[in-house]
Amino acid sequence: MANQPHSVRPVLSFLDKAGHRASEERFRLLYEIGRQGSISAAAKSLGISYKAAWDAVNALNNLFSTPLVNAKPGGRKGGRAVLTEEGRRALQAHRHLTIRLNQFIAEIEQELSGNPGAAPLSNPLLWSFAMRTSARNVFHGIVEEITPGAVNSEVLLRVSDRTVLTTVITNTSIESLELRKGSEAFALIKASTPILMAETEAVKLSARNQIHGNVISVAPGAVNCEVQLDIGNSKTLTVVITMQSAQSLEIKPGDRMCAMFKASQIILGVE
Repeated sequence: MANQPHSVRPVLSFLDKAGHRASEERFRLLYEIGRQGSISAAAKSLGISYKAAWDAVNALNNLFSTPLVNAKPGGRKGGRAVLTEEGRRALQAHRHLTIRLNQFIAEIEQELSGNPGAAPLSNPLLWSFAMRTSARNVFHGIVEEITPGAVNSEVLLRVSDRTVLTTVITNTSIESLELRKGSEAFALIKASTPILMAETEAVKLSARNQIHGNVISVAPGAVNCEVQLDIGNSKTLTVVITMQSAQSLEIKPGDRMCAMFKASQIILGVE
């Protein structure tokens, strides 16, 4: 069927509440991690970098309400990673849906080949549209509290057992998103938004969100530096700061840091 102009090639991806895709490639990584018990070994099998594999694992754990992978970094030759029960269920569901989807597509292709003059299909089961965003940090959470004001409302979004994000959005947005206590929502935070400081620094700031965590990795660049924090419950926060700031703070893996950002700097969304 590959040479036929109407050939349909299905690619199955899962979508989170924000419309972000857990792609086929990430499910292949998930499978290899389950098979080999190592992120570095899984990355090698798939021909991707160790960092790219870790970024994918962190993204999956952030996007799902329950982590899919429990992992401890140990360098390229160490560490251990196992799929959680939720991870095994997600992988099984992906396999099952892929089989069914291929069967369905095979039937569609038969119809297309048997009727060359047929109009293009518009079945919503075949095509979907998803929002894409440049925000590096996307967290699924549950609305814990909403405090209404005259124009804006304060929303508390719990993204893990130890992390609650505070955001301020307009009352119009509250109504438009139909946010209520107990609602599921997602928070988008650009990596360039947070300000980093050492946890030991005794400074009082007005920023409502002060997220503490251990530095997992520091990736220097020509101008900027990417810092990843472990903020607990298999959640990570990616922060981009200037190289000058990274050198001034002498940031290194294992350091305790605090990431700060205003309540107005978080974008909320729902399915």
